[in-house]
Amino acid sequence: MEDKKITKSRPTNTKVTAGRQKKIQIITELSEKLAKAKALIFTNYQGLTHKQLEGLKKALKEFNAELIVTKNTLLKRALKMENGQWKIENDEGLQNPTATLFVYDDVIMPLKQLAKSLKMFGLPIIKFGILDNQALTGDQVLKLAMLPSREVLLSQVISGLKSPIFGLHRALIWNINNLVMTLSAIRQKKA
Repeated sequence: MEDKKITKSRPTNTKVTAGRQKKIQIITELSEKLAKAKALIFTNYQGLTHKQLEGLKKALKEFNAELIVTKNTLLKRALKMENGQWKIENDEGLQNPTATLFVYDDVIMPLKQLAKSLKMFGLPIIKFGILDNQALTGDQVLKLAMLPSREVLLSQVISGLKSPIFGLHRALIWNINNLVMTLSAIRQKKA
């Protein structure tokens, strides 16, 4: 009789655990959000109550922005998957609990809302941000939040462009008005 050796071999397709599958799903969702985002702001949300955090998320949603709380390791993996679109020089800012603000449209209004909650609660603490592949410090992000909204800036530019035309119009009308008032006064004096 031949001795047959029984060897255990690993299956070629390994089973993915439920926890690992959930992490893969989170990384995929984060990658999709990163692909759509125009700016990223990283904050430390520790100290905010659940109610305050949910209120901030709801307020940011109105401005087409999203505040997501994830594990830093999953966030780092999603950032690496985006092929260098979002460059973070050092990972020191992603050490403590981090909430990421994904801004999809106008950058200023969500930052104003974040600054408003910062002023109201003293939290969250802004770690750093990325806008147009430029790393921003927390102070620079707050300075951006102090800028007027896009609509206000556009109206200021339009009024600045219109003001010379209105000035010319007023100057021309003023002389005509003076002539009409003078003629009206002469007519009343003769009558």
